[in-house]
Amino acid sequence: MLSSWYPMTSIENLELNTFWDGVFHSGTYVFVLAGVFILWRSGRLSRFRWSTGYLVATMLIGFGTFNLVEGIMDHQVLGLHRVNETVPREGWLFWDLGFLAWGGAMVAIGVLLMRRPHG
Repeated sequence: MLSSWYPMTSIENLELNTFWDGVFHSGTYVFVLAGVFILWRSGRLSRFRWSTGYLVATMLIGFGTFNLVEGIMDHQVLGLHRVNETVPREGWLFWDLGFLAWGGAMVAIGVLLMRRPHG
């Protein structure tokens, strides 16, 4: 994220931020496609047993873990950006904490779902 390095005070900076944001998102789509391919190949193995419950649980754990790591590292440690920079600066931390709480909730719900019997 270049937004904290190049503030949106000019069209050039806005274009630069937008371009690199697009590059970042394009890269994440490549990883998503690779993950779907791996999941698809694994699902074709005879020893693999499909379970919607496990799929949902692991997705929640993965999304929640990503939010926690990204929220702590990018928002708090590195200060690259905040969850909502449109509110007054005094409110940034509350949005960041809400983002972390949502990530923690996803992990917790995913773990609870993993503990349930699946068939």
